[in-house]
Amino acid sequence: MQEIKEYEIFMGRLGNEPELKYTANQKALCELSVAVDGGASVNTIWRKVIVWGKQAEKCPLYLKKGYKVFIEGIEEVKEYTNSKGEHKSYKLVVANLVGFPSL
Repeated sequence: MQEIKEYEIFMGRLGNEPELKYTANQKALCELSVAVDGGASVNTIWRKVIVWGKQAEKCPLYLKKGYKVFIEGIEEVKEYTNSKGEHKSYKLVVANLVGFPSL
């Protein structure tokens, strides 16, 4: 599996409630689905965001579906070959900072 990383900063609105989970070693992980307005010529762009640690635990406390969020982090493009031999890829942002501008 190859991994490509880029630095990202963007603002958008949550498309659903933050989803808090814990790994097997009890590390907090929160998944966010963020809609970013692409402007007049581009449709809405959906971004999958992963938040770790204490910041992940705070997301469900302060964020709800529809709230504005500011995200700063690293975009990762994950590439892999599935069991059928097909090449697949997906993007996600691992957040260093999640801001709550609506507070």
